[in-house]
Amino acid sequence: MREFDEWYNEVVERAELCDKRYPVKGMNVWLPYGWKIMRNIDAIIREEMEKTGHNEVNFPLLIPESFFKKEAEHIKGFNEEVYWVTHAGKNELDERLLLRPTSETAIYPMFSLWIRSHADLPFKIFQIVNTFRYETKMTKAFLRVREIHFFEAHTAHEDFEDAERQIKEDMEIAERFFRKLSLPFIASIRPDWDKFAGAHYSIGLDILMPSMKALQVGSIHQYRQNFSIPFEIKYEGIDGNHYYCHQTTYGMSERVLGAIIGIHGDEKGIVLPSSIAPIKVVIIPIIFKGWEDKVMEKCRSVEEELKRIGIECLIDDRDKTPGNKFYDWELKGIPIRIEIGPKDIENNVITIVTRDGVKKRLPENEIEKIEEELKEFDERIYEKAKKLMEENIKRLEKIEEAEGIVEIPWCGKEECGKEMEERLDMKSLGVPYSHEEVDGTCPICGMRATKLLRLAKTY
Repeated sequence: MREFDEWYNEVVERAELCDKRYPVKGMNVWLPYGWKIMRNIDAIIREEMEKTGHNEVNFPLLIPESFFKKEAEHIKGFNEEVYWVTHAGKNELDERLLLRPTSETAIYPMFSLWIRSHADLPFKIFQIVNTFRYETKMTKAFLRVREIHFFEAHTAHEDFEDAERQIKEDMEIAERFFRKLSLPFIASIRPDWDKFAGAHYSIGLDILMPSMKALQVGSIHQYRQNFSIPFEIKYEGIDGNHYYCHQTTYGMSERVLGAIIGIHGDEKGIVLPSSIAPIKVVIIPIIFKGWEDKVMEKCRSVEEELKRIGIECLIDDRDKTPGNKFYDWELKGIPIRIEIGPKDIENNVITIVTRDGVKKRLPENEIEKIEEELKEFDERIYEKAKKLMEENIKRLEKIEEAEGIVEIPWCGKEECGKEMEERLDMKSLGVPYSHEEVDGTCPICGMRATKLLRLAKTY
């Protein structure tokens, strides 16, 4: 593959996912095909949220400055990234408003009104909205943008232990969600110097791109009472006393789509898991003179049968050569194409070609096997991505140049972690969520290592 970043920028445009020419830098226009894919991704996380007792809400875009200032660490973390609204028409506002960079300071004043009793807990909501952050680095479609398509779940609990159970549930949700997208990931507890502003601790969910850079595709945060105290989110316990809630969040963004493009794509274009492909199967008529009607009749019969069993499909009957049609649909990442020509009709078969190059013939009376072919396709692209990641997670005992994700014995001291970042020119991803046992010594200070520190170049 050519230089990854060059390929990525080009394929996003050629596959018609978004248009970057909008005159506000970092705020791109979603094109119909890209938006359909994103909506399919949203549908998967909505299903997970509803299955686990979260209710969907939609909060206003604007947050009063007084709300934003209530949590000191939070404002320190976002203050340089926010967009401010100061006027309504010609009238200067009495209080500045900001476009939400994330929604804690919008949601939690309402939590303080809604939550009254232990019977209200756990309280679990989510929303899928746009957030705005002034990204100062070079923007890149889906990966670094200033208007972000964003999913966030917010929960409130009686105590720390119940909030910890929510963190565990969020990890299970992430496992199911990313598995449906054929995306392997690693979970790391971020170092204190890189946790989310206002969090007690943060878990980062990272994938490894073919560029050998890590990309954070999700995050889970344990807040303890860091937000409930300043926002007065309290409940009356069984004993009649009032207590501050413990809280968590789980967030993801359109970066998930960027990860799918980067991880699964190839020189032909993007590759979409069947779970999010707007079209799962495209039917290509292979027309020969004298066979026009018979081929089209068979194509329509196959289309009807696929739709009957719930598989999104279409017939490409455009006035183009089959080769040009193959090119177009490979570029757009359609999981399976079916080719139907005179020989297929004579032999009572259909020819299927998967986006990763597996070609076979199916008896036309076994068309329901397409469902199994889609599952096998998803599994193959997952295993390919998993292999890429696993082969490029390297355990090092000393500071040495390496690509991908490295894991180094660490004493746990911030100054040693930051020294590793500087000497490797990498960013700390954190400590494995699984809390692996570690032997050895910290290569910076020589003290006994108590944990592993993951580091990588990042987007």
